[in-house]
Amino acid sequence: MIARTIRRTTAARSRIATAGAIAVAGTLLLTACGDQTDSGNGGPKTSETNKAPLFDQLPKAIQDKGVIKVGSDIAYPPIEFKDESGKTVGFDPDLADAMGRQLGVKFEFENGTFDTLLTGLRSKRYDIAMSAMTDTKDRQNGVDGDTGKKVGEGVDFVDYFTAGVSIYTKKGDDKGIAAWSDLCGKKMVVQRNTVSHDLAEAESKKCTAAGKGKISLEPFDNDLEAQTRLRAGGADAGSSDFPVAAYAVKTSGGGNDFQLVGEQVEAAPYGIAVAKGNELSKALLAALNEIIKNGEYGKVVAKWGVEAGAVTEAKLNGGS
Repeated sequence: MIARTIRRTTAARSRIATAGAIAVAGTLLLTACGDQTDSGNGGPKTSETNKAPLFDQLPKAIQDKGVIKVGSDIAYPPIEFKDESGKTVGFDPDLADAMGRQLGVKFEFENGTFDTLLTGLRSKRYDIAMSAMTDTKDRQNGVDGDTGKKVGEGVDFVDYFTAGVSIYTKKGDDKGIAAWSDLCGKKMVVQRNTVSHDLAEAESKKCTAAGKGKISLEPFDNDLEAQTRLRAGGADAGSSDFPVAAYAVKTSGGGNDFQLVGEQVEAAPYGIAVAKGNELSKALLAALNEIIKNGEYGKVVAKWGVEAGAVTEAKLNGGS
């Protein structure tokens, strides 16, 4: 919903790669493709009647049903989240909507916890997983990053964005934290199985080895829960992908709740996950590169204030 090398070696989301604050609009347009909603492409069409430019590149099964089912952790603003009406909005849904116009199909987002999305993909509950997920070699190869053991067939990634990880604290109370090394002996909140989670665990081991206090970690199912805990004073710091952290700093409490500390780390690509060998990945790659070329991609990144992570070309399995 950063991605993680430790960057989502287990379940990664990655967020923006370059330092500097992003300008996130205070008032956001709420048009995007949402849960089980029509993105404007109409109902399913046959290859004979669908005139979308890239429709013929889709697998026949997708052509026939006219829908791409998307698994996503829809609690990660501004990447994907629910607006006040309950509609799914954000950077990812808007990109999906733009790709849908090129492909001639709808993208239907279905909410799930981040660490179950690849399982849902393997079980064919979803056609793709699109949720600020970091493209890593471990994920591509179906390897558990912690144990090094093979746990599945792996997935292919269509990379569409770049992001790093940031630390944030309560505004005006940074507890002396300016870098990851300053977190020894502190309490930290993160989203479970994210790059931030992995980084915090690795840093905690360094703290212990150096004879300093370990980092007390409290992981949550989603980032919004972690923010709530920090806001209430239940922790010293939190961490998430840079665009998400920057959005929280800009919007939570009217900009009065949080502040960013230190620089981004662990820049890596976000990728759309597709089952290994599925021809759908090539169609998505073509659609992304077309919207980059025609300017729709640029409009979406500008709308959500995430220009710092924009790419000039979508790639297949570009993560390391």
